[in-house]
Amino acid sequence: MPSFDIVSEINMEEVRNATENAHRELATRFDFRGIEASFEYKEKTVVMKAEAEFQLQQMESMFRTACSKRNLDTSFIDMKPFDANGKTYRQTIAFKEGIEQPIAKKIVKIIKDAKIKVQTAIQGEELRVTGKKRDDLQQAMALVKSSDLGQPFQFKNFRD
Repeated sequence: MPSFDIVSEINMEEVRNATENAHRELATRFDFRGIEASFEYKEKTVVMKAEAEFQLQQMESMFRTACSKRNLDTSFIDMKPFDANGKTYRQTIAFKEGIEQPIAKKIVKIIKDAKIKVQTAIQGEELRVTGKKRDDLQQAMALVKSSDLGQPFQFKNFRD
């Protein structure tokens, strides 16, 4: 029986490269001359440090641009609140990985409401979609792609 899996994952090597690119851009920016500011990649997160809150906002924009240049979907980015420690402001950028239970249930509901003849099963942080016809599976894929659920999805293990 044909099936495919819906997953949500990000290439952390590309994130590390985007972090390095943003850090290099920081060194060339005129508005950051003489200012202590940095990007640091740490175990699936990126830490931004700057001397002011508005600089963190500019750095976020730089990081998003660096990600989009590497074809990373920026909806994976999860900005944590900044914290001030002395004259240094820090903000952590985390990344959404896996499909959380409420979003998985929304996907199942969207597919069921469309009355496509497929079955969906939540398997941990991914979904398995099976059906008798390849066209039904492709219709389910298109439906998931067109729905705006706040994070991108990949489709893998498409089997006939």
